[in-house]
Amino acid sequence: MEGVATRYNWMADTDPKAFEVLIELQRKMTGGEKLACVLQTSAMLMALSEENVRKLYPAATDREIFLRSAARRLDRETMIRAYGWDPRESGT
Repeated sequence: MEGVATRYNWMADTDPKAFEVLIELQRKMTGGEKLACVLQTSAMLMALSEENVRKLYPAATDREIFLRSAARRLDRETMIRAYGWDPRESGT
């Protein structure tokens, strides 16, 4: 058990027994449950990103918040091609 936790530096502050419980819970999850966790985590991270953009640009419209948040994840060319929005011209 100790070897599993030490392989993951991001879990260095976690008790090896607690880490093993986490791993065991994940092993027991179905594929659908794992996918649901990934999608929930992704949605949470996107919401956090949007909230940060709202704090930086309090007067921004919902559309601008969406675009500025997307520009944090996508390269400039994709933003222009997909949304017709250039982050450089918008001060992002």
